[in-house]
Amino acid sequence: MSTDLEGLFAAFSATIGRPAMADTEFGETFRQMMAALVRFDYVVVFAYRGKERPIDLYSTFDPEEHIVFVTLYQAGPYLLDPFYHTARERREGVLRMRELAPDRFFSSEYYRTYYVQTGLAEEIGFFVNAGEDVTIVLSLMRRETTGIFPPAEFMTLRKVEPLVTDMVRHYWSGLAPRFDAQLAAGGRSRRKPGQTGNIPPADAVWRDLNLTSRETAIVELVLQGHSSESIGLKLNISTGTVKVHRRNVYRKLGISSQTQLLSLYLKNLS
Repeated sequence: MSTDLEGLFAAFSATIGRPAMADTEFGETFRQMMAALVRFDYVVVFAYRGKERPIDLYSTFDPEEHIVFVTLYQAGPYLLDPFYHTARERREGVLRMRELAPDRFFSSEYYRTYYVQTGLAEEIGFFVNAGEDVTIVLSLMRRETTGIFPPAEFMTLRKVEPLVTDMVRHYWSGLAPRFDAQLAAGGRSRRKPGQTGNIPPADAVWRDLNLTSRETAIVELVLQGHSSESIGLKLNISTGTVKVHRRNVYRKLGISSQTQLLSLYLKNLS
């Protein structure tokens, strides 16, 4: 598509003389800027910090779509999302979902039970490190009926990335107190008798399932969509050893499939 200069200038004008902007205001400014450059169907912006529940800063979904893309996502599936893991790695730039996904992601139980509900053909994210261990991801999404982003539009997004990064760091800095408040509130509701401190939900799952650290690492990678071969490479162990650990985990948990593993995981997470 051709660049809509009038729309682009209008978006920029909204920032002139504005030292600060509310989440919705800046989110809408970002949407207008992107709409002047490329075609997309949805925008969603999440802030991530460690294993904590992501904070939704802005989105363009209707109420029904919001349940799938935001509410359900924050309830647990985010822990298996390639974008979440890339944010935890503190990577930056404009990145495609299909380039970040593990080798078995599109045949994983997570993909079949959650991601297909989104009906997306492609998702591209601007990954911005905003300080204090916070990474902000601004996602542009295209439905299956729209198709993937053409190479020319992807290159346009890469060219505008430095500007987006500077604007995000200016208008969405200082998010750490929001995460602190969220973690404190969650810790009060999840804490068991005699337990001290706040435990992120992702860690509480494995504590409650009584898995070893090695079993935990393998199960997390299985649920993310990694094959036994990929897990072996990441953990520097043989494929055979990975398979032995997987069988032991299934026996310990009394399950026999990845479907049951994901169901148990989400049940304990909630």
